Amino acid sequence: MKPVAFDAGLRARIADNLTRLAPSPHSAAGLKRAAVCVVVTDDGNGEAALLLTKRAARLNRHAGQYALPGGRIDEGESPLDAARREAMEEINLALAPGDFVGRLDDYPTRSGYLITPLVAWVAAGARIEPNAAEVARVYRVPLAELGREGSPQFVSIPESGRPVIRYPILGTLVHAPTAAVMYQFMEVGVLGRNTRVSHIEQPVWAWR
Repeated sequence: MKPVAFDAGLRARIADNLTRLAPSPHSAAGLKRAAVCVVVTDDGNGEAALLLTKRAARLNRHAGQYALPGGRIDEGESPLDAARREAMEEINLALAPGDFVGRLDDYPTRSGYLITPLVAWVAAGARIEPNAAEVARVYRVPLAELGREGSPQFVSIPESGRPVIRYPILGTLVHAPTAAVMYQFMEVGVLGRNTRVSHIEQPVWAWR
């Protein structure tokens, strides 16, 4: 994929493509609710990028893993409320309701969560600073990197008949659920394809 300019045209295209995604209902029975922010912003050189965090090594769950800003939805919160709160808590990013341009499909995880991904557009130069207690580092991954040839990768595992997705980025492999959400964002938001991801599998080590 060629570099994608971070401009008003891209924002309008993403918002329009997301409105065309017909909701794909998924039962939350037995699952805890969570929300994540798919933050589209500038990479520092005029290209569009997604924010990705590396979780702090001291965390009790999923320490050191790569993730989108987000977390569990507290009682009485909406997914939007939770996404905004988590963005502030994890990366000190203040998001207004009007910064959100759409949402993706809910994604059920093997660890017992139903994740609601909300897509936010954040202006270049916005204050983004990791909270060291939760986040070791924040990365800006260009959309062109996510859309390059051979990315993402789909592999098979003996434990499941469903395809496992992974992105070879940042010198490592980023897996589902993060990879599944990023993939649907690229397919739907950027490329305008009606692609679903609830069938996409996670690696076995994430089944807890």
